Amino acid sequence: MHNQTIVIGAGQAGLAAGYWLQRAKVPFQILEAQPRVGGSWPAYYASLKLFSPARFSSLPGLDFSAPADSYPDRDAVVAYLRHYAEHFKLPIQTNTSIRTIERQQAGFRLLTNDGRVFQAGQIIAATGVFSRPLMPQLPDQGLFQGQILHSASYRTPHDFAGKRVIVVGAGNSAIQIALELAEVANVTLATRQPIRFQAQTIAGRDLHWWWWLTGFDRLALDSRLGRWIQQRTQGIVLDTGLHSRKINQNQPQRRAMFERFTETGIVWAAEQPEPVDVVLFATGYRPALGYLQNLDALDEAGLPLHKAGVSTMVDNLYYVGLEQQYNFASATLRGVGADAARVVRQIQAHAHQPTRCCRWAVWQ
Repeated sequence: MHNQTIVIGAGQAGLAAGYWLQRAKVPFQILEAQPRVGGSWPAYYASLKLFSPARFSSLPGLDFSAPADSYPDRDAVVAYLRHYAEHFKLPIQTNTSIRTIERQQAGFRLLTNDGRVFQAGQIIAATGVFSRPLMPQLPDQGLFQGQILHSASYRTPHDFAGKRVIVVGAGNSAIQIALELAEVANVTLATRQPIRFQAQTIAGRDLHWWWWLTGFDRLALDSRLGRWIQQRTQGIVLDTGLHSRKINQNQPQRRAMFERFTETGIVWAAEQPEPVDVVLFATGYRPALGYLQNLDALDEAGLPLHKAGVSTMVDNLYYVGLEQQYNFASATLRGVGADAARVVRQIQAHAHQPTRCCRWAVWQ
């Protein structure tokens, strides 16, 4: 069916896109590589909790069934996403991994890893930004004989009991993992910059409530105020007071980033060596969009060339769930629904415009 829209991915981004496509009565199908709905969420570490309260962590059309001011954990999010797909009866094919996509005169031809073929008039790439772990390469890293892993592979602290562990990163997940590991292991948190703590609650309200009240998390990043907010919020760690107190008590210790690896450990500044067992990189992710490689839709780093989720290189190609796609909430449960709605409106507008004008008309 060349007139249908295919959504790639059945995580939070793909489900939000499916909701709005269904509301708009646009024929569509969602393809998911994993056996079940949920995107990257089932693979996260067991103790992960949302950094936003349940009242600000819902997809469009269905509230999170948890106390409004609670912070749902990983399993609760997975259950919510699966319930969401069932509630709206979204057309999802699981175990369907896209290998490559080819441009055709009437749309796109999608080839799966198991040889199946799908046709589409429009594509929404909704595989998000948490599929490809970003693993830095540091000097002499190949010499290290201990364990190196990314937080994507971390599940529970039990495997690290009694070990000397370095956690690299200064974001919410890095802090959460380091504090958890510090209960059973000798842990140091290594960061390039001091950690930027931000109080989770202000005047008795969660910070997300203030962002909702003021509209700050809905501002476009290409606006003057949006850019200012981005600069002020970049890299902040939300804290109830526990995180900063623990680190001030060296539970775990925080140090400036080490300089290089050795066979048995690392070297801190001033050539101070130390043997370590494990280095865990909590250094974020990048979009996994290799299936778009044949479309010339990506830059040299494999990142999508787009404006607010509309490809600037390929007609009828869209994105949902990218980090900072439209504003700083774009890759979150609370922000992805609005971005999906914008993209579906562009699909509808495109369907009624001559092809020659569509690359620029949507921005008038």
